[in-house]
Amino acid sequence: MTELLSNYVSGQWQKGKGAGTALHDPVLGTELVRVDASGLDLAAAFAFARHNGGAALRALTYAQRAAMLGAASKVLQANRDAYYDISTANSGTVKNDTAVDVDGGIYTLSTYAKMGESLGDVHFMHDGEPARLAKDPLFQSQHVLTPTRGVALFINAFNFPSWGLWEKAAPALLSGVPVIVKPATTTAWLTQRMVKDVVDAGIFPAGAISVICGSSAGLMDQLEPFDVVSFTGSADTAAIIRSHPAVTKKSVRVNIEADSVNSALLLPNEAVGSEAIDLLVKEVAREMTVKSGQKCTAIRRVLVPESLYDTVAQALSARLAKITVGNPRNEAVRMGAVVNREQFNAVRDGLTYLKSQASMLHDGNTHALVEADAAIACCVGPTLLGTRDAAGSDAADRVHDTEVFGPVATLVPYRTTGNRHDLDHALQLIRRGQGSLVASVYGSDPVALGKAIPELTDSHGRVHVITPDVAAIHTGHGNVMPQSLHGGPGRAGGGEELGGLRALNFYHRRAAIQASTAVLTQLK
Repeated sequence: MTELLSNYVSGQWQKGKGAGTALHDPVLGTELVRVDASGLDLAAAFAFARHNGGAALRALTYAQRAAMLGAASKVLQANRDAYYDISTANSGTVKNDTAVDVDGGIYTLSTYAKMGESLGDVHFMHDGEPARLAKDPLFQSQHVLTPTRGVALFINAFNFPSWGLWEKAAPALLSGVPVIVKPATTTAWLTQRMVKDVVDAGIFPAGAISVICGSSAGLMDQLEPFDVVSFTGSADTAAIIRSHPAVTKKSVRVNIEADSVNSALLLPNEAVGSEAIDLLVKEVAREMTVKSGQKCTAIRRVLVPESLYDTVAQALSARLAKITVGNPRNEAVRMGAVVNREQFNAVRDGLTYLKSQASMLHDGNTHALVEADAAIACCVGPTLLGTRDAAGSDAADRVHDTEVFGPVATLVPYRTTGNRHDLDHALQLIRRGQGSLVASVYGSDPVALGKAIPELTDSHGRVHVITPDVAAIHTGHGNVMPQSLHGGPGRAGGGEELGGLRALNFYHRRAAIQASTAVLTQLK
């Protein structure tokens, strides 16, 4: 039997009591390791993290905790090659896709280490300036942010076992809040290994970081009023979390990132041959194929003027046709596998569902697999669908409601009558996504872009604007940068993560202190 990975709880490594769940290579089908959390004393694990880990972290200043984040990022960087090997084996990703997860996680951690330095050697943060409460300025109100005296439970998704860990853990640990990480079982190996390397380095106090691999059963039951929970995954699971008594009765704070049918929009005033069209085609193809389309921020709908539908369809299909699919260990392969057979079947079923309202523009089945057995490998070729015309875009409700979590996108034309209402139609179609993590906008006219962007900000957590002048330096539609907000309203979950030091707000409690000016000046 393959190795059974240990869990790290209550300050020690502990194996589950069962045989465990096997993790597989999605290309070769081989068993890699097993994970199991049965038999763990969860109540003791949460209590240890909450009291021992929390007290030790809060005794440190922001600057001291920032130094720990910096030390952890150096440990992870030193073990980077091992993480790449695990990602290739367990997630089926090519090197460039692994970098998005592994290097992205390390970068986020190091970025918060640098941000934390600026907070200095203090134990809480001032929130705004003092406000006078009477005619005499002697008595004032000062808001402060204090780390919550609880634990942060992270229930993470399968697609980013590294970045998903550190984008949550970095601001939590910097805030002084201990974390318990429950990675998705399918790809838990990388998360467990990263935590192990950091724990073995002795950087954080005991109880500051824990990892539980296996079933999530019983985790929510351990939460107390000052704890927080952050979840990334399906809307169905998010609904279960929101309805749990810990949330409804104990007011445990919740952050949710759920389904998102993200859009890319080409403005109506672009002509055939424009650089903006080329930038759109390049970015859509990249977003469809990076991590085999298994990104919560990936482009799912591509909105273009009806008059440019054929132009974009042909250019995008030609670019996708060049993508090689198969074993990520082959240097010629550009796109590996989806994470497992269950996800493979979900993508296939999703495509069948969408194709009832959309036509095939580029068939992923035309891609012959490189060094991979189609009967075993969970590989799906990039697939582009289209809704034919503006009327079809209006009628295709499935395209606007359904996120196929794989290398799939749909070209959605909007009306081009030459009047000011053309863009209104495009925006109406985008809003049918009911709230998304990100929308990207492509154009070359700053005035037109300036008018369009505010129409998207109410329904998206991030708006990424790509113009010819930033073609070589923009960070990408789907790349989540720690300096910018990650999250979205509506069906995207309504949550907020990252956004620089804004991320710390989730792990702090705000209070107003009403006192004399002399007393307020002593708050340090």
